[in-house]
Amino acid sequence: MESWVVATSLIFVYLVITLWLGVVANRRMTVDLEDFLLYGRRAGFVVLYLTVVASYHSAFAFLGSGGFFYTHGIGFWAAGTWTVLVGAITYVIGTRVWALGKAFGYITPADMLADFYESEAVRVSVAVVSVLFTILYIQVQASGLGYIINVASGGRISIELGTFVLLAVAATYLMAGGLRAVYWTDVLQGVWMYLAVWIGALFLAYKLFGGPMALWHAVEAQRPDLMTVPGPKGFFTPGMWIGMTVTLSFGIVFQPHMMIRWYTAVDAKTMKLLGATTPIYLMTLYIPAALIGLGGALALPHIDIPDQVFPELLFQYAPAWLTGIILAGATAAAMSTLDSILHANMTVLTRDVYQRYVAPGRSAAHYVWVGRAIVMGLLVVGYLLSTHTYGFLVTLVTLSGSGAMQLMPAILGVCFPGKRTFTRAGVLAGLGASMVSLYVTLVVHPHPLDIHGGIWSLAINFVVAGAVSALTRSPSAETVRRVHGELERFVYGTEE
Repeated sequence: MESWVVATSLIFVYLVITLWLGVVANRRMTVDLEDFLLYGRRAGFVVLYLTVVASYHSAFAFLGSGGFFYTHGIGFWAAGTWTVLVGAITYVIGTRVWALGKAFGYITPADMLADFYESEAVRVSVAVVSVLFTILYIQVQASGLGYIINVASGGRISIELGTFVLLAVAATYLMAGGLRAVYWTDVLQGVWMYLAVWIGALFLAYKLFGGPMALWHAVEAQRPDLMTVPGPKGFFTPGMWIGMTVTLSFGIVFQPHMMIRWYTAVDAKTMKLLGATTPIYLMTLYIPAALIGLGGALALPHIDIPDQVFPELLFQYAPAWLTGIILAGATAAAMSTLDSILHANMTVLTRDVYQRYVAPGRSAAHYVWVGRAIVMGLLVVGYLLSTHTYGFLVTLVTLSGSGAMQLMPAILGVCFPGKRTFTRAGVLAGLGASMVSLYVTLVVHPHPLDIHGGIWSLAINFVVAGAVSALTRSPSAETVRRVHGELERFVYGTEE
């Protein structure tokens, strides 16, 4: 049997397993909005841990990080800083968001922010930002899926067809089982992708160089420029390093598919343990990514699309059965994030737009079916976007993270009581100014003074939000006392 048949067949076996999990999840689901959208707020540590790390690491980690090591060298180990920061953010901020969600029944990030700032304009703005920038993330995952199936089939399955099939699978099990289906498939995907990237990297290191240390010495001898910072293309300047650290930590965890996961934890202890241990998985995945990217720079020095270095190496140097298993792991990496983003956008559009403004007061079953229809619409949008752009995956993720990061002032104002907080006018003004700044510093004049455009925009956001808040009315004393009082009870008093 030809190798491409074996590799492609194993990927489709994996897809069948995920669809089966979606069917089983559907049988366990009740017709309840919190059950469909939030797993009934009953996620234990193992399930929550694997869905969080699987959703954070995606085609970005499996394909894009190898591409960045391939092109820019060891500077991409900046990843160690943002993955540690993700754990700290989860431990400090995530636990507070969980406490407020449990106390007041929040389902989306916009629920929390609109309640505290007493503003429907804040709700709509946050919902728009959440959906707008995570649609870019759908594009990243869908593009990664297309790459994988195209390479696995030896070019026989087009990127467009592969993207459509895999998008359809993710949408199908999401519509069938809601967040329960997403969580159950993420458990499988989180384990599979982690083992796959390590097994693949070690196999290639031994096959091509005799082991990781021999690979390292070969890179030192043949491509010493990859062992330097800012790297052969001068990319990893201090400003860029800091910018990626902030945008790929705060910018990712403030995306709705990550924040919604905080609401689903069964208790505060689960959230704290999640924050303490998340960096272990996230950081260690970049060790094999470095072996893949640096080794690929020597073995395949003229790849047109660096993001494809891992599947190309496997297809040329690994046996078909191993290539299929590992590329199924790459598929898991992309789908575990794709299904989460589809779910988050469905939740935001169903809860913050449809239920709030279009058809309030309908039954839970009605909103569940509306959510499923929204998933179909998102599938079409994601497919159209993914089939027209094939740029660097990490660049797209950074753009997505830069947008979501602009919610930081509003979120900090809710989560950290103080004598003075931001106001709804300040939050809206800061958000508007940061959107303009993002366009200027990421598109018109990228990264002024070698400082990441997301950092410029965040700084402008804080300045504008602070200045306008100083001149406008704060949230009512009753709301501040209710929300911040709940946080003070959680942080300094009993948690249950």
